[in-house]
Amino acid sequence: MMRTKYKINIKFFRGKFICLLIMFLLVCTTTFAQQKISLEKALEKAKSNNIDLKIADKEIERQTVLKKTAFQPDPLQVQYQGGQFNSADFDHNVSIQQFFPLGNVTKANRQLQEELAKLAEKRKALSSYELEKAVTLAYYQYLYGISIQKLNSELNEIYTKFLKNAELRFKTGESGNIEVISAKAKVKEIETQKEQLNYDLAIYQKQLQFFVQTTENIVPDESTALQYIFIENQQNSKAENLINDFYQQQISVYQKEAGTFKALRTPKFGLGYFAQTINTESLFQGFTAGLQIPLFGGVNTTRAKAAEISISQSQLALDKNKMILNLQREELQNNFQKQQKNLNYYQNEGLQYANQIIDTAQKSYANGDLSYWSYISFLNQAIDIKKQFAEATHSYNQSAIELQFPTIKNN
Repeated sequence: MMRTKYKINIKFFRGKFICLLIMFLLVCTTTFAQQKISLEKALEKAKSNNIDLKIADKEIERQTVLKKTAFQPDPLQVQYQGGQFNSADFDHNVSIQQFFPLGNVTKANRQLQEELAKLAEKRKALSSYELEKAVTLAYYQYLYGISIQKLNSELNEIYTKFLKNAELRFKTGESGNIEVISAKAKVKEIETQKEQLNYDLAIYQKQLQFFVQTTENIVPDESTALQYIFIENQQNSKAENLINDFYQQQISVYQKEAGTFKALRTPKFGLGYFAQTINTESLFQGFTAGLQIPLFGGVNTTRAKAAEISISQSQLALDKNKMILNLQREELQNNFQKQQKNLNYYQNEGLQYANQIIDTAQKSYANGDLSYWSYISFLNQAIDIKKQFAEATHSYNQSAIELQFPTIKNN
C-alpha cells in the first residue's frame, strides 16, 4: 500500500509541475508577445527593413557599378584573308584592328553615370520620406485606439457604479426596476464596444507592422503623448527640398545625356596590325592607323535635342510641383489651425466640464438629489464631450502629420 501511495504522489507532483510550467509559459507569452516601441525606433526599423528602400539601395549600387562602363572602345576586329590576292599562289593575311573613342566621350559617359547614381539616391530619399509619413500616421492611429479603449474602460467604471447605486435604490424602494435594467443594458453595451475596440487595435497594430515590415509583434509605447509634437518650421521645407533636389538632379541627368550624344559625333581613332605571305613567302607585316568619321551623325544630334527637350519638361514639372505644394500648404495650414483651435477648447475647458459634470451628477444621484433620467442625461453629455475630445485629438494629429509631411505628387 505504501508503495502504491508513493507512486500516486509522484504522479500528482509531476502533473502539478507540468501545470505550473504551462501557466508560466502562458504568462511569458502574454508578456513578451507584444514589443513596445517608440516612434523613433519604429522609423529606424522601417527604414532598415523596408523592401522598397532596399531595392532603391540596389539601384544606387547598380548605377555606381555602371560607372566602370564609361570607357567604351569598339570591339576588337580580327580578320583572316586567304587566297590568290598577290599572285597565283595561295597566300594568307591576318589583321587586327582596334578603334578608340576620341574627345570627351569617356568623360561624358562617366559624368552621366555619376548623375544617374545621384538620381537613384534622390528617388530613395522620396521613398524614405513617404515611408516616414506612413509609419507616423499608423503609430498615432494606434495611440488613438488606445485612448478610445481607456475612455471605454472609464465609462465601464462609471456605469458599473451607477448599476450598483440603481440596484441599491431598487432594493430600498427608492426607484423602479427600469433603472437597473437600463444600467445593465448600458454596461453590456460598453463591454461589447470593448471587444470591437480590441479588433480595431489589432487592425491598427497590423497596419504599423506592415509599414515597418517586421515579423515582430510591435506596438507603440503607450507612454507616448497622445498629441503629436508638431515642429512649426519644418512642415514644408523638407518636402520642398526633396522636390527641388529630385527634379534638379533629373535636369542634370538630361544635361549630361545631351553632352554624351554630342560627344558621340566626334571621330574614332584606330590602330591595326597585319601579317601576310607574298608568293607563299613569309612573314611580311605592318601597322595601320585610321579614323572613323561619322558622316551621318544626325541621329546623335537628334538625340541630343531630345535630351534638351527633356530638360525643359523637368523644369516645367518642377515648377508645377512647387505650385501644387504651395497650394497644398495653404490648405493644410488652414485645416491644422482649425483642428488646433478645436483641440484647445477641449483641453482648456471642455474636458474639465465633462469631469465636473460626471462628479457632480454621481454625487447628486447617490444622495438622491437627482432623478434617474436627469442623471443619465448629464452622464451622456459628459461622455459625449470626452468622445469629442478624443476625436479632436485624433483629427489634430492627422492634420499635424499631413502638414509635417505634405504629399509629394507626380514624382
